[in-house]
Amino acid sequence: MLELTLQPNRVLVLHGPNLNLLGLREPGIYGSLTLAEINRALEEEAKKLQAKVFPFQSNHEGVLVDAIHEAVGQHEGILINPGAYTHTSVALRDAIAAVNLPTVEVHLSNIHKREEFRHHSYIAPVAIGQISGFGAQSYLLGLQALVHHLRK
Repeated sequence: MLELTLQPNRVLVLHGPNLNLLGLREPGIYGSLTLAEINRALEEEAKKLQAKVFPFQSNHEGVLVDAIHEAVGQHEGILINPGAYTHTSVALRDAIAAVNLPTVEVHLSNIHKREEFRHHSYIAPVAIGQISGFGAQSYLLGLQALVHHLRK
């Protein structure tokens, strides 16, 4: 009898600008966990889901665009917190649309309860979903949703 082994889903996790400062940056809005702690939590959650995450952070838009392009053939989906680029980057939006990988957008804070300029996302129309407002849990919920989508 042939036994099938489930290959772990490979998920690129992209963290945008200023997220390297988590734990220090406005903890009242973004929480006290560091980016390293969020990445560890994602790795633990991925193991439970039989998935593998590949975290990457950059403050530079073009570097993030390059990472999205390089995801083709390497990853099955993208989990992204574009940070401030959410509200400004047509380049990130176009890169996600171009590679056609299922993408979930996440945010630590509820972007719709913040300043008016944060209410618009260029990423949301090309993502399969958006989760915001649950702190670090937004990342875990986004990963769960993405892996579930990939396995449908």
